[in-house]
Amino acid sequence: MSRQHTLFDRFSGALDKGRLDWIGLRPARRAALLSVAQTYAIADLGLEGDRRCQGTPGSARQVTLINAEHLDVVAKLLKRESIDPALLRRNLMVSGINLQALRYQQFRIGDAIFQATALCHPCSRMDEVLGPGGHAAMLGHGGLCARILRAGKIQVGDEVICLSADEQLPD
Repeated sequence: MSRQHTLFDRFSGALDKGRLDWIGLRPARRAALLSVAQTYAIADLGLEGDRRCQGTPGSARQVTLINAEHLDVVAKLLKRESIDPALLRRNLMVSGINLQALRYQQFRIGDAIFQATALCHPCSRMDEVLGPGGHAAMLGHGGLCARILRAGKIQVGDEVICLSADEQLPD
C-alpha cells in the first residue's frame, strides 16, 4: 500500500457522515445538466442517464463529485452571491464531509458503493460558464472523480458514508 493511501486511511476513520444534496446528469457532451432527485448508479459504467455511462467500462471518471461548501468559496472568489451546481458540470454535490479525505477510499451513497479515484481538475470551460477568472477560482475546489463498484439507487438526501476496512469491496 502506498504512503498516500495509508495517510488517507488514517483520516477516513474520523469522518462524519455527509449528505447528497444534488444530482446532475449530462445527457450529451456540452449539453446542459439535468437536475434529478434520484438515479441509478451502474457498476463499472456511471449514472443512468449520464453520457459517461455510455463510455468505456472501468473508467476512473464514471462519476464526479464536489463539496457544496466549495461552491460558497468559489462564489466568494468570483464576487457572486451563489453558484448553480449545474454550471460546474459535476454529477453529485455533497455536504458535511470533506471529499479530499475520501480520496482513494470506498464510500456508500444510498445503495451504491463508490471508490474515489482522482482529483477532478477544473477545465478552461469554467471561464465560459462562470465568467473571467472562473477557471482560476475553481483551482483546488474541483472535487473528485470516482468509479462505481456496486450498483444501486441514489437519491438526494442520502448519507455519504466512508466505508471501514472490513466493509470495503475488493477493487
